[in-house]
Amino acid sequence: MTKSVNLSVDIGGLKINNPITTASGTYGFGREYENYMDISKLGAIMVKGLTLRPRKGNKTPRVVETASGMLNSVGLENPGVEYFVENELPYLKKKGVTVIANISGNSIEEYCEMSRILDKTSCDAIEMNISCPNVKQGGVAFGTDKDVVLKITKKVRKYLTKPLIVKLSPNVTDIKEIAVSAEKGGADGISLINTLLGMAVDIKTRRPILRNNVGGLSGPAVKPVAIRMVWQVKSAVNIPIIGMGGISSVEDIIEFLLVGASAVSIGTANFINPKISLELLEELEKYLIENDIRDVNELVGQIKIY
Repeated sequence: MTKSVNLSVDIGGLKINNPITTASGTYGFGREYENYMDISKLGAIMVKGLTLRPRKGNKTPRVVETASGMLNSVGLENPGVEYFVENELPYLKKKGVTVIANISGNSIEEYCEMSRILDKTSCDAIEMNISCPNVKQGGVAFGTDKDVVLKITKKVRKYLTKPLIVKLSPNVTDIKEIAVSAEKGGADGISLINTLLGMAVDIKTRRPILRNNVGGLSGPAVKPVAIRMVWQVKSAVNIPIIGMGGISSVEDIIEFLLVGASAVSIGTANFINPKISLELLEELEKYLIENDIRDVNELVGQIKIY
């Protein structure tokens, strides 16, 4: 039996100690979980989504529990990229955390400006969330049009020397063509899936429960969709994938690795058990040892399709 295993992975030039990361929007800036675990042991933290300027987010209620998941319409509430650089990033780096900054914008120019700012800092990589509405094109999300994805990735790439990970929306007709556009535009890696668009209704008031009417569905309910999309994207691109969507067990992690993810991101499960990310890391290492697998990378893309 193998006594030790390699857990380190490479995501487009970003080398991390293990494949367990935490999903943006579910882990704050890391401080919130410090009382529960040593956050430096995570492969990386994808911090709360950042915008160029501070943002208050949507009106409440903006979170609702659903069957095997939750809907959220928080609306990217955050203190802005400059605040993050000055106050949160130094703290995380002092703790020895690998930091992936998640950025969102309403225009290509905003994405480029945030990339320019962050590229001069000690953050380790950028995750570009393209599920945001493009105010210059009638509010259509950047990530739903392959040509727009190619354009925005190319432009942002010019401002970055750090690894660029493009986070894909599942709310598209063909996830593969979107992924291919991101790769052609210069992405070093891809993360998916972001939340699925959903809705919940209060039958007493006959109104949507969320004040924003609709929100993003996450949690175990979305895992089969996420697994399918990671598998599809793996067959279409040559850059690494970070898989996410409903992960709450070591079996879930192994599924994502087998269909092609090089790393995974834990999201909604953090709200149920704040220690789960490191618990799953321990379980993953145990699985590898028990199955005499010397390197976690040996699992990536090894699904046997009929």
